[in-house]
Amino acid sequence: MNNRRRQALLGVTALTAGLLLSTPQPASAANLIKNPGFETAGGADMPYCWEKSGWGDNDFTFSTVGDAHSGSKAMKVALTRRVEGDRKALITESAECAPVVTPGKQYDLGLWYKSTTPDASVTLFRHDTTAGWQYWTDLKTLEMAGSWTQASVRTPEVPTGTDRITWGVSVYGTGSATTDDYTMEQVADPLPPTQCTGTADQCANGRWDVLPTQNPVRSMHSVVLNNGKVLLIAGSGNSEEQFNAGTFTSAVYDPLKGTYKVIPTPKDMFCAGHVQLQDGRVLVMSGNKAYPVVGGHGYEGFKDSYLFDPVTETYSKTNDMNDGHWYPSATVLGNGDVISFGGLREDSTGSVTAELFSQAEQQWQPLWKVNQTWSYWGLYPSMILMQDGRLFYSGSHVFGNNIPGTGSAIYDYGANTVTQVPGLRNKDERDQSASVLLPPAQDQKVLTLGGGNIDSNPEANRLTDVIDLKQPNPAYTAGPPLPQGTVDLGNGPQPQTGNQGKMYVSAVLLPDGKVLETGGGLHNRANPVHESSLYDPDTGTFDPVAADPEARGYHSSAFLLPDGRVMATGDNPGNGTWNHNVSIYTPPYLLKGPRPSITSVIDTEWTYGDTQRITVDRPIAKAELIRPAAVTHSSDPNQRFVDLPLAVDGNNVDLNVTSNPNLAPPGWYMLFAVDANGVPSVAKWVHLQGPAALSATDASAHVHAFADDLSGKVTGPGKKRTSQKVSPTVSGCDRHYGSLNVCVPTAFPKEVKATAVARCTWLKKNDYGRLKVNGKDDPLGLDRNKDGIACGKADVRKG
Repeated sequence: MNNRRRQALLGVTALTAGLLLSTPQPASAANLIKNPGFETAGGADMPYCWEKSGWGDNDFTFSTVGDAHSGSKAMKVALTRRVEGDRKALITESAECAPVVTPGKQYDLGLWYKSTTPDASVTLFRHDTTAGWQYWTDLKTLEMAGSWTQASVRTPEVPTGTDRITWGVSVYGTGSATTDDYTMEQVADPLPPTQCTGTADQCANGRWDVLPTQNPVRSMHSVVLNNGKVLLIAGSGNSEEQFNAGTFTSAVYDPLKGTYKVIPTPKDMFCAGHVQLQDGRVLVMSGNKAYPVVGGHGYEGFKDSYLFDPVTETYSKTNDMNDGHWYPSATVLGNGDVISFGGLREDSTGSVTAELFSQAEQQWQPLWKVNQTWSYWGLYPSMILMQDGRLFYSGSHVFGNNIPGTGSAIYDYGANTVTQVPGLRNKDERDQSASVLLPPAQDQKVLTLGGGNIDSNPEANRLTDVIDLKQPNPAYTAGPPLPQGTVDLGNGPQPQTGNQGKMYVSAVLLPDGKVLETGGGLHNRANPVHESSLYDPDTGTFDPVAADPEARGYHSSAFLLPDGRVMATGDNPGNGTWNHNVSIYTPPYLLKGPRPSITSVIDTEWTYGDTQRITVDRPIAKAELIRPAAVTHSSDPNQRFVDLPLAVDGNNVDLNVTSNPNLAPPGWYMLFAVDANGVPSVAKWVHLQGPAALSATDASAHVHAFADDLSGKVTGPGKKRTSQKVSPTVSGCDRHYGSLNVCVPTAFPKEVKATAVARCTWLKKNDYGRLKVNGKDDPLGLDRNKDGIACGKADVRKG
């Protein structure tokens, strides 16, 4: 474990009013900074309204020097030795000095500087009226400069609850940065009147359209490729008939042409894992080795892994994983590696093997090279990369109960530890909930929505919980309940009541910074819920919008297209049917009149810490990178929205790229430019990669400490073991009995004898209730009197 996270403290020496001189240099009418050129002396060896700040193990000096850009003074911060941390001169965190800001507004920051180190960055803190001063974001990496150089950058919109900010230049490598003539001005609101291009209802709530051409495959996996097309993976498509016939399919959808191309698929990738690699190829891991056998094994996962090439539209095999993983996680790391957990092994038990795909070697690593805690994380556990390289398990998963403990945790691969995180409500009813890293990724907040439990099968809930991973000891707090729509309980759509919510939730990041949540069902593979809403991370509220007319429950997906629309596919209810209709959501922002256009991107190859220039056809308020979707079963832990602070010169816009690859792992991204009304451009594709930033082992050291003082239960590696037993309902489900939302397990626990009496006793004990026999087959012999009801009194008496 890197001790910098454990020891990082922000050391700030506040100035007192008694130390100030009587004639301070004031802020100008436009410039919100007092003493911007350090000309007025103060106390504690610092100029008026400026303070020493920083953290970590380093040798440093702060000095007021005569080598100024203007006037007679400038500020020099130097590091002569550094193990960890940074030093910076900040505007004093006081009501006297820190500039007042308005939530929702943006500010242009500027300064003149010289730097002998490439490790310097403009860093912001904000004052929350409830929580006090806290780190906000790093905006711009400063290039080395031997002569006075001007730097400018535009802040994101000021978050709700913020009344003041402070900022300065962090030096986090050996060398020095000398700065002078700071400026800060509020950006004027370029708010052209909107022009509604639809009906009033559409302009308020958006519009869903069902496409005339159906999806030709039973796809439950959706991956947006770096050419704008969509890979739709079915494998056998949850059809045992297609599995037995060896019919495995995928399709590539072209949104521009509205056409599908069916792709030969070498293996049953039904319920595999997938993620985009740095070069745009799609890594597909595991899948379905076998369907359940009545009275025998459940679903089985194989070890095979494949790469899909968007250029050739073909699959090629990689080396095998160490274990089978049906329903595995897949998270790309800041160095381009992929880490995977969970799922079912080749013997239907739960896999406790962590797998690591090396970006450098382009293969899965042998077991002895991969840190192991021998933890069972469940099926499709949502593992989200944090900005310090650790993983946050949000509690979203598929099938049954959550992991033991609080149901949420921070996993440190380097230290090989798991620390429980508190606050997730109803942690055992988060089966097929959705979790998403909220915009922007720099804020490190995660929203978890809805969920149910296929074992106990309650009505799905309305719960949402939010966690701020920037806090020293993060914990979930209650979010607003999901809005309610209509639910079909078999007698047509009815308004939801009480606590009725939904599982099978899809959550999609939109380029205006909001989150679309859509689709869902009230019970396991039954009772579709028609409801969609937009979540605003700034206000923490939901705004109900138009609902998808199609049922979108089990095996459905929704994802962002490069043109700013959202595509929704699939639905696989308990009767085994499949919804081949495809829906497209046009958000309200696309019905507000003309949209801005990115007329040129000077360079599509981006590296960390860069400044990249684009041109636009009219003013924009923000720009961001959105990682393309790779979604299945409500799960896309790699989905993220990375803010790009702006420096604006007419139609030329300089974008400041994060220097932290954990915030934006290497790969292809959609670049959106968004105007002040929230109207986005069509995306341009850019490629973000190292190796310069990736070669630094401490690239994000100046970003301060996060989640450092964890008070939850910490566990290290457990005893080596082979696998984890799982619930029979997880490993297989026999549809010969029961209803759409209750079914008999295919594989009973080993202690249950293979007799009707023993099986019926177990089913009664586990609250399965009266079970209808579906069709004429009774493979378990549970309906001895042939009355169409399994485990009736007469059936049990006959033994």
